[in-house]
Amino acid sequence: MQTKAIYIYGIIPNFYGTEMFRSLEKSGIYAIPYQNISAIVSDRESTSLDYSDRETLGHLLVHHQKSIESLVAIGFNMLLPMQLGTIVSSRDGVLKILKNGHDLIIDTLNTIEHLTEIDLAVTWADFSDTIQEIVCDPEILAMKEEILIQGEMIKQVDQVKIGMLIEEKLKEKNTRIELDILDALSEFSIDIKMHEVMNDQMISNSAFLINRSKKEKFEKVIDRLDEKYDGKLNYKLVGPLPCYSFYTIEVKEINLEQVAQAKKVLGLSESASDAEIKRAWQDKAKEFHPDVSQLDGSKDSFNRMKKAYHTLLEYAEAASHTTKEPVNVLSGEKVIENMIVVKIKE
Repeated sequence: MQTKAIYIYGIIPNFYGTEMFRSLEKSGIYAIPYQNISAIVSDRESTSLDYSDRETLGHLLVHHQKSIESLVAIGFNMLLPMQLGTIVSSRDGVLKILKNGHDLIIDTLNTIEHLTEIDLAVTWADFSDTIQEIVCDPEILAMKEEILIQGEMIKQVDQVKIGMLIEEKLKEKNTRIELDILDALSEFSIDIKMHEVMNDQMISNSAFLINRSKKEKFEKVIDRLDEKYDGKLNYKLVGPLPCYSFYTIEVKEINLEQVAQAKKVLGLSESASDAEIKRAWQDKAKEFHPDVSQLDGSKDSFNRMKKAYHTLLEYAEAASHTTKEPVNVLSGEKVIENMIVVKIKE
């Protein structure tokens, strides 16, 4: 028999009306409140996503995003998405996340109050026509002519050279157009995140963080770009969306073993203050930084120490929210097992 668990979609402020919260229950989604915020959740079977196949994860991603976007569509505009696959075992686990991350969550909700995300994918309308234009580039024609002078046929190795040059010219063309598009849209964007393009036909795949009031102006710029490039480009706009690419809550559990290992890596004693942690990291960074160290494996050592430093900082920050006491949270008697760290995903 499968154990029940709770899946968290996102976090919202509590100022929405009672009827809006009641409307959630029709779809099996409900709210778990804590002070002035609520987690939007649903019950599900407890499963580990670490061993899930791509198809399972793909279905979960679609469900996750559709659920969040349906919440925004019915009026929950101030919604802070959770990282895909955030599952806890009980209501207490949800409350622990809301408690530990409360200050960060409130600050972030205030930040995104009037913001939205628009995703834009730009592709060539007629990719074969674009390739044909590139094939007629003077540099490529000159290469073909030089190869033909040397022999009657173009050899396979020559075809590879020509293909590589065509690919290079295409990338240059795509980059030039992408920069032009980003420059035109940056006037109305607070931030831009670049996503990986799926193939050579895709010129740009970007997320734009904008003020909701500028959505129409943003779309008018797209219209002007369409005229400028004479319909040779296709623009796929998705939005307005929750701010997935810029503000997503990530939850991480830090246990005693990780804390002990991090202290060992930095050469700290059982008890360590914030100042001692910082000083130990600075000393190690000076010694092992790849730009200054001549020691073998200095880069790996530096990265390991950096990770240890951030582990202790995250643990101390989360523990301070839990204890609410200005004490040394890494002292033996104050260490808390399975600390929940809540942060904005980078």
